Amino acid sequence: MKDHQWRILIVDDEPNNLQLMRHILAGEYQLSFAINGVNALDVAKKVMPDIILLDIMMPQMDGYETCKRLKSDKSTANIPVIFITAMSDVSDESKGFAVGGVDYITKPVSKAIVRARVATHLALHDQQVACEKLVQSRTAELEASQRSAVFMLGEAGDYNDTDTGVHIWRMAAYSAAISRAFGWSVEKAEMLELAAPMHDIGKVGIPDAILKKPGPLNDEEWNIMKTHPKIGHTILSKSRTPLFIMASDVAISHHEKWNGTGYPRQLKGKDIPESGRIVALADVFDALTMKRPYKEPWSLERAIEEIKNGAGSHFDPEIVHCFFKIEKEIRDIKQMWEEMEAEGLKVSDRLRKKFPDYF
Repeated sequence: MKDHQWRILIVDDEPNNLQLMRHILAGEYQLSFAINGVNALDVAKKVMPDIILLDIMMPQMDGYETCKRLKSDKSTANIPVIFITAMSDVSDESKGFAVGGVDYITKPVSKAIVRARVATHLALHDQQVACEKLVQSRTAELEASQRSAVFMLGEAGDYNDTDTGVHIWRMAAYSAAISRAFGWSVEKAEMLELAAPMHDIGKVGIPDAILKKPGPLNDEEWNIMKTHPKIGHTILSKSRTPLFIMASDVAISHHEKWNGTGYPRQLKGKDIPESGRIVALADVFDALTMKRPYKEPWSLERAIEEIKNGAGSHFDPEIVHCFFKIEKEIRDIKQMWEEMEAEGLKVSDRLRKKFPDYF
Protein backbone atom coordinates (compact mmCIF):
# COMPACT_ATOMS: atom_id res chain seq x y z
CA MET A 1 0.00 0.00 0.00
CA LYS A 2 1.16 3.53 -0.73
CA ASP A 3 2.41 5.37 2.36
CA HIS A 4 1.48 8.88 1.15
CA GLN A 5 -1.32 10.62 -0.70
CA TRP A 6 -1.52 9.82 -4.39
CA ARG A 7 -0.35 12.60 -6.70
CA ILE A 8 -2.37 13.39 -9.84
CA LEU A 9 -1.40 15.79 -12.63
CA ILE A 10 -4.35 17.20 -14.59
CA VAL A 11 -3.59 18.76 -17.98
CA ASP A 12 -6.16 20.85 -19.88
CA ASP A 13 -6.08 24.23 -21.62
CA GLU A 14 -9.61 25.12 -20.45
CA PRO A 15 -9.74 26.60 -16.90
CA ASN A 16 -13.34 25.42 -16.46
CA ASN A 17 -12.28 21.81 -17.13
CA LEU A 18 -9.45 22.08 -14.63
CA GLN A 19 -11.87 23.46 -12.04
CA LEU A 20 -14.29 20.60 -12.67
CA MET A 21 -11.58 17.97 -12.20
CA ARG A 22 -10.48 19.75 -9.02
CA HIS A 23 -14.03 19.50 -7.70
CA ILE A 24 -14.20 15.76 -8.52
CA LEU A 25 -10.81 14.73 -7.10
CA ALA A 26 -9.87 17.28 -4.42
CA GLY A 27 -9.48 16.04 -0.87
CA GLU A 28 -8.65 12.45 -1.70
CA TYR A 29 -5.66 13.19 -3.91
CA GLN A 30 -2.79 15.67 -4.11
CA LEU A 31 -3.47 17.61 -7.31
CA SER A 32 -1.21 19.48 -9.72
CA PHE A 33 -2.28 21.30 -12.87
CA ALA A 34 -0.86 22.22 -16.29
CA ILE A 35 -2.46 24.30 -19.02
CA ASN A 36 -0.67 22.81 -22.06
CA GLY A 37 1.64 19.99 -23.12
CA VAL A 38 4.89 21.88 -22.68
CA ASN A 39 3.86 22.94 -19.20
CA ALA A 40 2.81 19.36 -18.45
CA LEU A 41 6.28 17.97 -19.22
CA ASP A 42 7.88 20.43 -16.79
CA VAL A 43 5.35 19.83 -14.02
CA ALA A 44 5.55 16.04 -14.42
CA LYS A 45 9.29 16.07 -13.82
CA LYS A 46 8.97 18.33 -10.80
CA VAL A 47 6.15 16.60 -8.93
CA MET A 48 6.48 13.04 -10.35
CA PRO A 49 2.74 12.29 -10.25
CA ASP A 50 1.39 8.78 -9.82
CA ILE A 51 -1.02 9.28 -12.72
CA ILE A 52 -1.69 11.94 -15.39
CA LEU A 53 -5.12 12.96 -16.70
CA LEU A 54 -4.37 14.44 -20.11
CA ASP A 55 -6.55 16.41 -22.53
CA ILE A 56 -5.90 15.81 -26.24
CA MET A 57 -6.97 18.98 -28.05
CA MET A 58 -4.52 21.60 -26.77
CA PRO A 59 -2.48 24.39 -28.41
CA GLN A 60 1.31 24.16 -28.94
CA MET A 61 1.47 20.43 -28.27
CA ASP A 62 -1.52 18.08 -28.33
CA GLY A 63 -2.09 15.28 -25.86
CA TYR A 64 -0.76 12.55 -28.16
CA GLU A 65 2.61 14.29 -28.59
CA THR A 66 2.73 15.10 -24.89
CA CYS A 67 2.19 11.45 -24.02
CA LYS A 68 4.90 10.38 -26.47
CA ARG A 69 7.34 12.81 -24.86
CA LEU A 70 6.47 11.53 -21.40
CA LYS A 71 7.01 7.93 -22.48
CA SER A 72 10.35 8.71 -24.12
CA ASP A 73 11.76 10.18 -20.91
CA LYS A 74 13.10 7.56 -18.50
CA SER A 75 12.00 9.54 -15.45
CA THR A 76 8.33 9.78 -16.54
CA ALA A 77 7.95 6.76 -18.81
CA ASN A 78 6.16 4.59 -16.25
CA ILE A 79 3.55 7.13 -15.17
CA PRO A 80 0.09 5.96 -16.34
CA VAL A 81 -1.69 8.41 -18.66
CA ILE A 82 -5.48 8.59 -18.99
CA PHE A 83 -6.76 10.68 -21.88
CA ILE A 84 -9.75 12.90 -21.13
CA THR A 85 -11.30 14.21 -24.33
CA ALA A 86 -14.41 14.94 -26.33
CA MET A 87 -12.97 12.79 -29.14
CA SER A 88 -14.64 9.37 -29.11
CA ASP A 89 -13.86 7.84 -32.49
CA VAL A 90 -12.32 4.34 -32.35
CA SER A 91 -9.31 5.52 -34.34
CA ASP A 92 -8.73 8.28 -31.79
CA GLU A 93 -8.70 5.74 -28.98
CA SER A 94 -6.34 3.47 -30.91
CA LYS A 95 -3.92 6.34 -31.41
CA GLY A 96 -4.04 7.11 -27.70
CA PHE A 97 -3.18 3.55 -26.74
CA ALA A 98 -0.46 3.45 -29.39
CA VAL A 99 1.38 6.39 -27.82
CA GLY A 100 1.22 4.86 -24.34
CA GLY A 101 -2.11 5.83 -22.79
CA VAL A 102 -3.79 3.33 -20.48
CA ASP A 103 -7.41 4.51 -20.72
CA TYR A 104 -9.90 7.03 -22.17
CA ILE A 105 -12.55 9.08 -20.42
CA THR A 106 -14.86 11.01 -22.72
CA LYS A 107 -16.30 14.45 -22.08
CA PRO A 108 -18.62 15.51 -20.59
CA VAL A 109 -17.10 13.61 -17.68
CA SER A 110 -18.99 11.74 -15.02
CA LYS A 111 -17.80 12.15 -11.43
CA ALA A 112 -18.38 8.47 -10.68
CA ILE A 113 -16.53 7.30 -13.80
CA VAL A 114 -13.55 9.62 -13.25
CA ARG A 115 -13.15 8.53 -9.63
CA ALA A 116 -13.56 4.84 -10.49
CA ARG A 117 -11.12 4.88 -13.42
CA VAL A 118 -8.51 6.84 -11.48
CA ALA A 119 -8.77 4.50 -8.47
CA THR A 120 -8.51 1.42 -10.70
CA HIS A 121 -5.42 2.58 -12.56
CA LEU A 122 -3.70 3.79 -9.40
CA ALA A 123 -4.24 0.36 -7.86
CA LEU A 124 -2.90 -1.35 -10.98
CA HIS A 125 0.10 0.95 -11.03
CA ASP A 126 0.78 0.23 -7.36
CA GLN A 127 0.72 -3.50 -8.06
CA GLN A 128 3.03 -3.06 -11.04
CA VAL A 129 5.55 -1.08 -9.01
CA ALA A 130 5.47 -3.71 -6.26
CA CYS A 131 6.02 -6.49 -8.81
CA GLU A 132 8.91 -4.62 -10.41
CA LYS A 133 10.56 -4.14 -7.02
CA LEU A 134 10.14 -7.84 -6.27
CA VAL A 135 11.64 -8.79 -9.63
CA GLN A 136 14.58 -6.45 -9.03
CA SER A 137 15.11 -7.90 -5.59
CA ARG A 138 14.93 -11.50 -6.82
CA THR A 139 17.22 -10.65 -9.73
CA ALA A 140 19.78 -9.17 -7.34
CA GLU A 141 19.57 -12.29 -5.18
CA LEU A 142 20.04 -14.50 -8.24
CA GLU A 143 23.05 -12.50 -9.41
CA ALA A 144 24.56 -12.71 -5.94
CA SER A 145 24.05 -16.48 -5.80
CA GLN A 146 25.57 -16.90 -9.25
CA ARG A 147 28.60 -14.86 -8.30
CA SER A 148 28.95 -16.92 -5.13
CA ALA A 149 28.84 -20.11 -7.21
CA VAL A 150 31.58 -18.81 -9.48
CA PHE A 151 33.59 -17.69 -6.46
CA MET A 152 33.38 -21.19 -5.01
CA LEU A 153 34.98 -22.54 -8.17
CA GLY A 154 37.94 -20.25 -7.53
CA GLU A 155 38.07 -21.40 -3.91
CA ALA A 156 37.98 -25.04 -5.03
CA GLY A 157 41.04 -24.39 -7.17
CA ASP A 158 43.09 -23.87 -4.03
CA TYR A 159 42.37 -27.39 -2.84
CA ASN A 160 43.10 -29.28 -6.02
CA ASP A 161 45.55 -27.24 -8.08
CA THR A 162 46.68 -23.82 -6.90
CA ASP A 163 48.10 -22.89 -10.31
CA THR A 164 44.82 -23.71 -12.02
CA GLY A 165 42.95 -21.64 -9.43
CA VAL A 166 45.08 -18.62 -10.32
CA HIS A 167 44.86 -19.38 -14.04
CA ILE A 168 41.08 -19.34 -14.34
CA TRP A 169 40.80 -15.88 -12.82
CA ARG A 170 43.78 -14.36 -14.57
CA MET A 171 42.59 -15.58 -17.96
CA ALA A 172 39.10 -14.33 -17.07
CA ALA A 173 40.54 -10.84 -16.58
CA TYR A 174 42.28 -11.12 -19.96
CA SER A 175 38.99 -12.24 -21.52
CA ALA A 176 37.08 -9.26 -20.14
CA ALA A 177 39.71 -6.80 -21.37
CA ILE A 178 39.79 -8.35 -24.86
CA SER A 179 35.98 -8.40 -25.08
CA ARG A 180 35.81 -4.68 -24.30
CA ALA A 181 38.37 -3.99 -27.02
CA PHE A 182 36.27 -6.19 -29.31
CA GLY A 183 33.31 -3.85 -28.77
CA TRP A 184 31.38 -5.57 -26.00
CA SER A 185 29.54 -3.46 -23.44
CA VAL A 186 30.96 -3.12 -19.93
CA GLU A 187 28.07 -5.21 -18.56
CA LYS A 188 28.58 -8.03 -21.05
CA ALA A 189 32.34 -8.00 -20.47
CA GLU A 190 31.76 -8.31 -16.72
CA MET A 191 29.51 -11.28 -17.36
CA LEU A 192 32.27 -12.91 -19.44
CA GLU A 193 34.74 -12.34 -16.61
CA LEU A 194 32.45 -14.42 -14.40
CA ALA A 195 31.63 -17.00 -17.09
CA ALA A 196 35.20 -17.61 -18.30
CA PRO A 197 36.46 -19.23 -15.05
CA MET A 198 34.00 -22.07 -15.62
CA HIS A 199 35.43 -22.98 -19.04
CA ASP A 200 37.17 -26.11 -17.76
CA ILE A 201 34.58 -27.26 -15.23
CA GLY A 202 34.13 -30.38 -17.37
CA LYS A 203 37.51 -31.58 -16.15
CA VAL A 204 35.75 -32.82 -13.01
CA GLY A 205 34.90 -35.81 -15.22
CA ILE A 206 38.54 -36.44 -16.20
CA PRO A 207 40.64 -38.81 -14.04
CA ASP A 208 43.46 -37.22 -12.02
CA ALA A 209 45.94 -39.64 -13.60
CA ILE A 210 45.33 -37.85 -16.89
CA LEU A 211 44.92 -34.32 -15.56
CA LYS A 212 48.15 -34.43 -13.55
CA LYS A 213 50.24 -36.68 -15.77
CA PRO A 214 53.82 -35.27 -15.80
CA GLY A 215 54.29 -35.68 -19.52
CA PRO A 216 52.48 -35.89 -22.88
CA LEU A 217 49.19 -37.80 -23.09
CA ASN A 218 48.90 -40.87 -25.29
CA ASP A 219 46.13 -41.12 -27.88
CA GLU A 220 43.69 -42.87 -25.55
CA GLU A 221 44.30 -40.37 -22.75
CA TRP A 222 44.01 -37.47 -25.16
CA ASN A 223 40.64 -38.70 -26.44
CA ILE A 224 39.39 -38.83 -22.86
CA MET A 225 40.74 -35.32 -22.17
CA LYS A 226 38.91 -33.97 -25.22
CA THR A 227 35.55 -34.92 -23.68
CA HIS A 228 35.78 -32.19 -21.02
CA PRO A 229 34.15 -29.42 -23.13
CA LYS A 230 31.00 -31.50 -23.61
CA ILE A 231 30.96 -32.50 -19.94
CA GLY A 232 31.26 -28.84 -18.95
CA HIS A 233 28.52 -27.80 -21.35
CA THR A 234 26.21 -30.49 -19.97
CA ILE A 235 26.79 -29.30 -16.40
CA LEU A 236 26.48 -25.58 -17.04
CA SER A 237 23.51 -25.76 -19.41
CA LYS A 238 21.33 -27.06 -16.57
CA SER A 239 20.85 -23.39 -15.67
CA ARG A 240 19.27 -21.10 -18.27
CA THR A 241 20.29 -17.79 -16.72
CA PRO A 242 22.29 -15.46 -19.02
CA LEU A 243 25.51 -15.99 -17.06
CA PHE A 244 25.37 -19.78 -17.25
CA ILE A 245 24.18 -19.78 -20.87
CA MET A 246 27.33 -17.81 -21.70
CA ALA A 247 29.43 -20.10 -19.50
CA SER A 248 28.07 -23.22 -21.24
CA ASP A 249 28.89 -21.68 -24.64
CA VAL A 250 32.41 -20.94 -23.44
CA ALA A 251 32.86 -24.44 -22.02
CA ILE A 252 32.00 -26.23 -25.25
CA SER A 253 33.71 -23.83 -27.66
CA HIS A 254 36.96 -22.65 -26.06
CA HIS A 255 38.97 -25.43 -27.76
CA GLU A 256 37.52 -24.76 -31.22
CA LYS A 257 39.89 -23.18 -33.74
CA TRP A 258 39.26 -20.48 -36.32
CA ASN A 259 40.29 -22.86 -39.15
CA GLY A 260 37.95 -25.63 -38.02
CA THR A 261 40.57 -28.05 -36.66
CA GLY A 262 39.59 -27.71 -33.00
CA TYR A 263 37.29 -29.83 -30.86
CA PRO A 264 34.74 -31.09 -29.93
CA ARG A 265 32.55 -29.90 -32.86
CA GLN A 266 35.16 -28.71 -35.37
CA LEU A 267 33.40 -25.37 -35.70
CA LYS A 268 34.98 -22.86 -38.04
CA GLY A 269 35.24 -19.05 -38.15
CA LYS A 270 32.25 -17.10 -36.92
CA ASP A 271 30.29 -20.30 -36.27
CA ILE A 272 32.27 -20.35 -33.02
CA PRO A 273 30.53 -18.16 -30.39
CA GLU A 274 32.31 -14.85 -29.78
CA SER A 275 32.66 -15.72 -26.10
CA GLY A 276 34.45 -18.96 -27.01
CA ARG A 277 36.75 -17.21 -29.48
CA ILE A 278 37.77 -14.63 -26.88
CA VAL A 279 38.32 -17.15 -24.09
CA ALA A 280 40.26 -19.45 -26.44
CA LEU A 281 42.89 -16.76 -26.94
CA ALA A 282 43.01 -15.69 -23.29
CA ASP A 283 43.21 -19.33 -22.14
CA VAL A 284 46.09 -20.24 -24.44
CA PHE A 285 48.03 -17.06 -23.69
CA ASP A 286 47.85 -17.59 -19.94
CA ALA A 287 48.52 -21.32 -20.15
CA LEU A 288 51.69 -20.69 -22.14
CA THR A 289 53.11 -18.46 -19.40
CA MET A 290 52.36 -20.98 -16.63
CA LYS A 291 54.49 -23.79 -15.25
CA ARG A 292 52.59 -27.06 -15.59
CA PRO A 293 53.50 -30.70 -14.74
CA TYR A 294 54.38 -31.28 -18.40
CA LYS A 295 56.17 -28.00 -19.28
CA GLU A 296 58.11 -24.98 -18.09
CA PRO A 297 56.57 -21.49 -18.41
CA TRP A 298 57.16 -19.56 -21.60
CA SER A 299 58.46 -16.00 -21.50
CA LEU A 300 55.86 -13.28 -21.98
CA GLU A 301 57.43 -12.26 -25.29
CA ARG A 302 57.40 -15.82 -26.64
CA ALA A 303 53.76 -16.28 -25.62
CA ILE A 304 52.77 -12.99 -27.30
CA GLU A 305 54.55 -14.08 -30.48
CA GLU A 306 52.66 -17.39 -30.42
CA ILE A 307 49.34 -15.52 -30.27
CA LYS A 308 50.42 -13.44 -33.26
CA ASN A 309 51.36 -16.57 -35.22
CA GLY A 310 47.99 -18.16 -34.42
CA ALA A 311 45.91 -15.42 -36.09
CA GLY A 312 43.76 -16.88 -38.85
CA SER A 313 44.49 -20.48 -37.89
CA HIS A 314 43.92 -21.02 -34.18
CA PHE A 315 42.45 -17.60 -33.35
CA ASP A 316 39.99 -15.10 -34.83
CA PRO A 317 42.27 -12.52 -36.54
CA GLU A 318 40.09 -9.64 -35.33
CA ILE A 319 40.35 -10.80 -31.73
CA VAL A 320 44.12 -11.13 -32.10
CA HIS A 321 44.15 -7.54 -33.36
CA CYS A 322 42.22 -6.48 -30.24
CA PHE A 323 44.69 -8.38 -28.06
CA PHE A 324 47.60 -6.41 -29.47
CA LYS A 325 45.65 -3.17 -29.32
CA ILE A 326 45.48 -3.57 -25.52
CA GLU A 327 48.83 -5.30 -25.01
CA LYS A 328 49.77 -2.86 -22.25
CA GLU A 329 46.54 -3.62 -20.38
CA ILE A 330 47.22 -7.35 -20.75
CA ARG A 331 50.70 -6.89 -19.29
CA ASP A 332 49.27 -4.79 -16.45
CA ILE A 333 46.73 -7.51 -15.61
CA LYS A 334 49.47 -10.13 -15.46
CA GLN A 335 51.58 -7.89 -13.24
CA MET A 336 48.62 -7.21 -10.92
CA TRP A 337 48.06 -10.93 -10.34
CA GLU A 338 51.79 -11.52 -9.82
CA GLU A 339 51.87 -8.75 -7.22
CA MET A 340 48.92 -10.25 -5.36
CA GLU A 341 50.62 -13.65 -5.52
CA ALA A 342 53.80 -12.10 -4.10
CA GLU A 343 51.72 -10.81 -1.17
CA GLY A 344 50.97 -14.43 -0.33
CA LEU A 345 47.23 -14.08 -0.92
CA LYS A 346 45.17 -17.19 -1.61
CA VAL A 347 43.01 -17.18 -4.73
CA SER A 348 39.92 -16.43 -2.63
CA ASP A 349 41.64 -13.44 -1.02
CA ARG A 350 42.74 -12.14 -4.40
CA LEU A 351 39.19 -12.37 -5.70
CA ARG A 352 37.83 -10.41 -2.77
CA LYS A 353 40.48 -7.78 -3.40
CA LYS A 354 39.77 -7.62 -7.14
CA PHE A 355 35.96 -7.87 -6.88
CA PRO A 356 35.07 -6.06 -3.63
CA ASP A 357 31.53 -5.35 -4.84
CA TYR A 358 30.85 -8.99 -5.72
CA PHE A 359 32.24 -11.04 -2.82
